[in-house]
Amino acid sequence: MGTGYDLIRHENLTEAALVKVWTEVESHHYNPAIAPIVYQLLVAPLQGKSPDQSIIDASVEKLGKVLDVYEARLTATRYLAGDFYSLADLHHLPYTYYLMKTPAASVVTERPHVKAWWEDISSRPAFKKVAEGMKFGGK
Repeated sequence: MGTGYDLIRHENLTEAALVKVWTEVESHHYNPAIAPIVYQLLVAPLQGKSPDQSIIDASVEKLGKVLDVYEARLTATRYLAGDFYSLADLHHLPYTYYLMKTPAASVVTERPHVKAWWEDISSRPAFKKVAEGMKFGGK
């Protein structure tokens, strides 16, 4: 394959399929639940708006249900698609990074396997370097 890390596992069809499945889960379930929380708690105040607690509460509840599925999955595997870091995990980094700077972070930290997974993927040197440029609004 050359240099670098194969984030899509293209040489193993089963692993590649699992990466695709979990990338789709992130896109269709995780992202729609987490995005309104980050917007309401971090972006809206920067725009001079008050956060809408009803949107936050509904989205935290929705995200909690998604993370319950993640918690079950992560009891069996280290990462979402298997025991290897992949694009499926990487896709979760941006929004989760911002979520973890809010009071809603408990939706992650109260689930031990999700918390361990987050600590693992967010502590990777490449992401730490990227995260240095992800600050806005003092957070």
